[in-house]
Amino acid sequence: MRSLFDLVGRFRSDQRGNIAVIFVIALLPVLSAIGCAIDYSRAAQIRSKLQAAADAASVGSIAKTSPAFIAAGSMTVDGPIPAGATDASNIFVGNMTGVTGYTLNSVSPVVTKSGGTVTSVVQFSANIATMFLGVMGKSEINVTGTSTSTANMPLFIDFYLLLDNSPSMGVGATPADVATMVNNTSDKCAFACHDLNDSNNYYKLAKTLGVTTRIDVLRTATQQLMDTAAATQTYSSQFRMAIYDFGASASTQGVRALFSLSSSLTSAKTAAGSIDLMTVSGQGQLNDQDTGFTAILPAINNVIGAPGTGTAAAPQKYLFFVSDGVADESNAGCLKPTTGGRCQSPINPALCTTLKNRGVKIAVLYTTYLALPTNAWYNSWIAPFNLGPYGPSPNSEIAINMSSCASPGLFFEVSPTQGISQAMNALFQKAVADARISS
Repeated sequence: MRSLFDLVGRFRSDQRGNIAVIFVIALLPVLSAIGCAIDYSRAAQIRSKLQAAADAASVGSIAKTSPAFIAAGSMTVDGPIPAGATDASNIFVGNMTGVTGYTLNSVSPVVTKSGGTVTSVVQFSANIATMFLGVMGKSEINVTGTSTSTANMPLFIDFYLLLDNSPSMGVGATPADVATMVNNTSDKCAFACHDLNDSNNYYKLAKTLGVTTRIDVLRTATQQLMDTAAATQTYSSQFRMAIYDFGASASTQGVRALFSLSSSLTSAKTAAGSIDLMTVSGQGQLNDQDTGFTAILPAINNVIGAPGTGTAAAPQKYLFFVSDGVADESNAGCLKPTTGGRCQSPINPALCTTLKNRGVKIAVLYTTYLALPTNAWYNSWIAPFNLGPYGPSPNSEIAINMSSCASPGLFFEVSPTQGISQAMNALFQKAVADARISS
């Protein structure tokens, strides 16, 4: 009996098995912690995939070719874009295809237009079933997330092209063309004057000789500009064009509409094909005063509506002015001395101020006034303010005044050996870029 009591006593006092007991007692919380970490890590991985899907949905739903972006272009008021919400939801679901281990509670995309900005907000909520946490009474983990993306809409712009078609634009387009005309005319004239009273006028001669004049190049350049605009725009109606010149004839000169403001760039290109030199009826008609800037600039100002912020309902307004920059008119306020009441001078930049003060941007393409050393009239009345071999010198008052007429950064001068078409396209791109910066 005593041996039994001794055995029990030794058992009670023996501490060699405590480590096993302690391990067993500690094992449960350790395993629980590991299980929790596994469950939360798995939940984090799935949430990361859900968040990536939400990011893809918010970005994709306002991409340039997305239904929302296209729909926003035709909206005249701000508000939600249902097509964008549907598209965002589809993108989200598509990106989660094949992913398991979660129950999606909701995905709530909202796409809206506000001013010139389209915003997409995608929110989601999902439950992720647990394995180890279920023992502790937590059978699932709820995860949520939000993704927001914004995109600036392209600006809507109305371009009013004011094209100088006065007789001086009948000069040869290049020095070689000028030389051809000079060498084939008895009076060494470089101008292809479109004189209706002369059946053998120099306009016809230029055609016969294959001479390209400034007006020919301007016609082609304007047509190509319509192709550039069509290729540049995001919306079919983003850019509207109107084309004006200085009149069909000297007797009817003034702002003439060749094409009224329209988003049909194809029709504008067709209309540009009718750009041609102003006709005259005999040498000296109206004292050869065929470039009346003093009347033409205020007239085009009356044509151009109120500039807007660049939305479809309120487009920005740009005047695209192409000219060689020399006035030839009756003007008591002439900047230069007159002869017989005839004012020949560089354009007066003050004529552009009224337009710019209204918020109309003026993009000026100065087709450099060519030096005509064989022309006595040029030498007496134009050369004094058109210094330099072809007028591009900084001392040329024509270039200086044309630059002053333009809005900041929107002046382009094209020399006789440069391409007017390339210059017009470059100026157009500058104007579009300027519109974005200025908005």
